Amino acid sequence: MATLVFSALGTVLGGPIGGAIGALVGRQVDAAIIGGGHREGPRLKELTATTSSYGAPIPRHFGRMRVPGTIIWATDLVEHSDTEGGGKGRPSITTYTYTASFAVALASRPIAGVGRIWADGNLLRGEAGDLKTGGTMRLHRGWGDQAPDPLIASAEGEDRCPAWRGTAYVVFEDLELGDFFNRIPALTFEIIADEGAFTLRDVIGETIDGIDAGVALDGVSGLSCEGPLADTLRLLDPIFPMDCDAGGKALTIARERLQDGPAMLPEASVAVGDEEFGSGAGFIRRRGPAPADPPEILRYYDIGRDYQPGLQRTVGRPGPGQPRTIELPLALTAANARVLAGRAARNGLWRRETIAWRCTRLDPAITPGAIVTAPSQSGLWRVETWEWRETGVELSLARVAPSGAAEGAGVPVDPGRLNPPADMPLPPTALAAFELPWDGSGDTGAPAIHAALSSPAANWSGAALYADQGDGALVPLGPSGRARCLIGAAEAALPPASPLLIDRTSSVVIELIDPAMQLADATGRQLALGANRALLGEEILQFGRAVPLGAGRWRLETLLRGRGGTEWAIGGHVPGETFVLIDQRPLALDPRLVGDRPSTLIVAVGRGDAEAVTAPIALSGVWQQPLSPVHGRAEWRADGGCRLYWTRRARGAWQWLDGIETPLNEETEAYRLGYGPPDAPLAIWALTTNEHLLPPETLAELSAILPGGAFHVRQVGRGALSRPLHLVTLP
Repeated sequence: MATLVFSALGTVLGGPIGGAIGALVGRQVDAAIIGGGHREGPRLKELTATTSSYGAPIPRHFGRMRVPGTIIWATDLVEHSDTEGGGKGRPSITTYTYTASFAVALASRPIAGVGRIWADGNLLRGEAGDLKTGGTMRLHRGWGDQAPDPLIASAEGEDRCPAWRGTAYVVFEDLELGDFFNRIPALTFEIIADEGAFTLRDVIGETIDGIDAGVALDGVSGLSCEGPLADTLRLLDPIFPMDCDAGGKALTIARERLQDGPAMLPEASVAVGDEEFGSGAGFIRRRGPAPADPPEILRYYDIGRDYQPGLQRTVGRPGPGQPRTIELPLALTAANARVLAGRAARNGLWRRETIAWRCTRLDPAITPGAIVTAPSQSGLWRVETWEWRETGVELSLARVAPSGAAEGAGVPVDPGRLNPPADMPLPPTALAAFELPWDGSGDTGAPAIHAALSSPAANWSGAALYADQGDGALVPLGPSGRARCLIGAAEAALPPASPLLIDRTSSVVIELIDPAMQLADATGRQLALGANRALLGEEILQFGRAVPLGAGRWRLETLLRGRGGTEWAIGGHVPGETFVLIDQRPLALDPRLVGDRPSTLIVAVGRGDAEAVTAPIALSGVWQQPLSPVHGRAEWRADGGCRLYWTRRARGAWQWLDGIETPLNEETEAYRLGYGPPDAPLAIWALTTNEHLLPPETLAELSAILPGGAFHVRQVGRGALSRPLHLVTLP
């Protein structure tokens, strides 16, 4: 690195030459910028955890880097409790979650933004700016006029809340800690300090005024300055030579970038003193010994491996001795790191060759950092120092590596394997709600209302459930959990079929919400035990075969139709209706919170939902509704009368066992026999048996009022009527 010698003689010389010499401030310039003596520079560190230590410096960052940050403010953990259940025959469960609010300082200079954020090695914030867990984040970029954060101001008081102007920091508000074992996780941040490329002028200019240091840091995507500026510059010098020149209006670093071509040195001047070098020639050329520890290894932050520390070696034959590792706090690609490692090694080797040159004429362009050629000497040389002496201007030159020397470009580079956490956008929530018929166990008066939630992607983190009873208020129902139900849609309408036989002719194609979801076949015994139950529209069915068609499409065959008393829905299918597999995954809801209003909607709000997702409750009221009677028949008598018969069914009695009376599962056995439209019959008979005799005169009177009318029967349950069973139509 350049050593600028301030000669006392130069201060008394006049004219342009004396002014140029007097502008050089000697070694004090190097000491101010680079520092003197041997000092350890900033060492490359593993990605450490976010800390909070008094007196710890907050680094300056340039380009794009990954940094841990420093916690500068935090609240205590906030406990949240949620109680579910507790109804009749249902135990109550209280769950506890925790959140925290805190601020993390990122840089001691303004930044352009923040990219990804890692928490305990997993993504907390993706490339698109989406938080993967609950909470909010605010970024203060570090400008000189930034206002205090409103959360910190409200907690500490406006008179005690600093704005941390000049410091970039983020504030997390109510960050959910359930994914991090209820503690603040170890955070690292991808800092976007500068939108475009940055130069050495950006690094130095904020510390030293009046400096020309527009050195392009080729291949460098990010730089961290954690200690004194001198340490950072000392580490960069082997790769980007930083010879300093203070002979102009500003301090100039790497003057070679301002040259159109190399300058020509004047002829060497001979000095006759006994202690002068180069007697008879005016110059002396030396080649130093090979370094005992050549710089052949570069340690850096690898962009392709999420800024994990990487290591690259120079291309070619290793040098003698133990190679030295250069540790640079730079963000690089593996290919650029290989090039820079080779550049550092070659610069060190070529700079072993030096020339001490004496001349009597001073060219203002030949100053430290300039590239020159020397008479009768091959190659290019860099001026490292010059000194004005009685015998002339003495220059120290170091050989410049030939421009054609390969730097490892095009050589295959392996940065190492990385298994990064998947950065998938938060998927939306799919919701279906339904009520199931009573299964014969538990409380007969508490409806079984379920919510089936799912999502197109596996990284769905669940949703909060609410009940909207139509009055504008949302009643919390608790979290859904992360288990995804198998939800899809029918491509075409399922044709009608008999609920009494296995339907081997009909089939329906279902497209599941996630192509990765799977359906399975079921044997006859498994079907008898309730396997592969599904809700399609408002019909509960079972399927014995699930044929994969690809891309999440499945053809369901070997069907059992109208299960659970839903045979009335067999003929009402339409394309696009919802399909839900009824297994252990749908979530049972508390009926006390849902309420009994027919217009009630179930509402789900997930992190990936721009708006709340709502769904009506399918089969609402089916829990208390008796099953429709079956086997209706009419027996016409000789006198013109008609006896009507039917067979009752009972809620929860799904197995018809031979020789055993099916339990009623109602308080009393009662029926309503009607004539005319089921919704508005002209005549009604309240019965307690499953048959009724209609005399001829009654039939004649009804036929006169409504010719061609039909008789139907409903079973009366504890809280509802069954659907009607058609018995006979009058001629």
